[in-house]
Amino acid sequence: MEPSELKRSKDSPNLDESTRRSSFPDEVLERVLSLLKSHRDRSSVSLVCKDWYNAERWSRTHVFIGNCYSVSPEIVARRFPKIRSVTLKGKPRFSDFNLVPENWGADIHAWLVVFAAKYPFLEELRLKRMAISDESLEFLAVSFPNFKALSLLSCDGFSTNGLAAIATHCKNLTELDIQENGIDDKGGSWLSCFPESFTSLEVLNFANLSSDINFDALERLVGRCKSMRVLKLNRSVSLEQLQRLLVNAPQLAELGTGSFSEELTFRQCVELESALSNCKNMYTLSGLWDAKGIYLPALYPVCTHLTFLNLSYAALRSDELAKLLAHCPRLKRLWVLDTVEDKGLEAVGMNCPLLEELRVFPADLFDEEIIHGVTEAGFVAVSFGCPRLHYVLYFCCQMTNAAVATIVQNCPDFTHFRLCIMNPGQPDHITNEPMDEAFGAVVKTCTKLQRLSVSGRLTDLTFEYIGRYAKNLETLSVAFAGSSDWGMQCVMGGCSKLRKLEIRDCPFGNAALLSGLEKYESMRSLWMSACNVTMNGCRLLAREMPRLNVEVMKEDGSDDSQADKVYVYRSIAGPRRDAPPSVLTL
Repeated sequence: MEPSELKRSKDSPNLDESTRRSSFPDEVLERVLSLLKSHRDRSSVSLVCKDWYNAERWSRTHVFIGNCYSVSPEIVARRFPKIRSVTLKGKPRFSDFNLVPENWGADIHAWLVVFAAKYPFLEELRLKRMAISDESLEFLAVSFPNFKALSLLSCDGFSTNGLAAIATHCKNLTELDIQENGIDDKGGSWLSCFPESFTSLEVLNFANLSSDINFDALERLVGRCKSMRVLKLNRSVSLEQLQRLLVNAPQLAELGTGSFSEELTFRQCVELESALSNCKNMYTLSGLWDAKGIYLPALYPVCTHLTFLNLSYAALRSDELAKLLAHCPRLKRLWVLDTVEDKGLEAVGMNCPLLEELRVFPADLFDEEIIHGVTEAGFVAVSFGCPRLHYVLYFCCQMTNAAVATIVQNCPDFTHFRLCIMNPGQPDHITNEPMDEAFGAVVKTCTKLQRLSVSGRLTDLTFEYIGRYAKNLETLSVAFAGSSDWGMQCVMGGCSKLRKLEIRDCPFGNAALLSGLEKYESMRSLWMSACNVTMNGCRLLAREMPRLNVEVMKEDGSDDSQADKVYVYRSIAGPRRDAPPSVLTL
């Protein structure tokens, strides 16, 4: 639910009297609304007429909030009285790259206090880039007696003591999913806090914790939770321990292994392969920390049914990947490190005809002398063999305009195209021309494109192409690109569905910033850092658009002329009250 949708829904009775009422009986309308799963569809339904607004209001049990400062918890609680599940996002995405000041905000506690008063029946909470303390986790655990699911992605501020509180008090817990968080790991004893009578857990993910865990407690927990379908372990769990867990959980559908490099005897290898072969329902495999090729054949029995293989923690060579993929005919999603090189991606093209999503991550993002990596050749090879490919995140050391044109010709259904040439400002490495025509080919050919990340040497021509052709684009990420303000003006004038714009290290200034005056209220957010925006430009934007929150981040809290980092977002809650001194709200 976006703030503009909340506002429009509140004002929805501004229809003439003949259209305010629905001809459907209440029970029919409630049945129809129960079939709508998309939060966007439900938001649209609420605008039809007064009856539909009220029916949607009272029947909604899940709410998605893309920015925790776009609306207040009190407004959400007034609008939706029966919420049982909340998904809430906090900090800007660039916090992942340490570009957001420490203690920026996005603390969950104020939301929990309101939820405890208004939604004591809350069952699910899914947070992304939020700050959550151990005290908040304990408050959560004791305030909602029927709480079932907690998912924390890229959150910070808590420790394993908070997880212990969840394990101790949430008697009906079915999901505990802890991913990529800045957690203070104080040891694995929290697993022993689950009561011995506890049997309801279906999803357990602690892959990003670093310390050794209490394996005996984990083994008992997995053994008695017979409905567990997702288990993702951290690297402290050995292959021998993995085998013991799998014997007790053959029903698993998603597995994240621990370390895959332990020295095993022949008998242990056989036992591991046997345990894996008994997992008949497995379709997702991840983990494989520090994988050694000698043990990869143990995975072959489960590869046949895999649709998602995540190797982003396994620095495999091309030959190792090729042997593994020969056993994965149904693969639809694949994540790998660039250690597989172009030869490994050729194996993807030869073995994965159903592939829809490919992500290639750098093994070392800061390695200035890359001795491995992938190029345009690997990407082209994938495109020839995987015609269904529609999502790509591709970190590479070089690219050409011709290669990208070939790729999108082979795979015209891209909805997400995120290309990162790791050397900023690098041109076509064969012609030495800018990469404008590459992204021109993407936006001209891929009419379903929703998310685009551009890189390499780019002029304003790239942005002219984007504004002219990318009519379904919702998210655009730009770094080290562009020639002048005209580029951003083209995007703002042409991309009617744009909702998120992220820009860093570009020559765009005040004219570019102010070109979005007509646009920002229909967008979720704008981020600009290391650009040529000034404080006066930001003040003018804030004055012209009072319903926007315009925040400028300065590490020293100073008010000099340059606006280092600018974050603009729409809000029906007004300026936030918890901004630290380093964040100036205009």
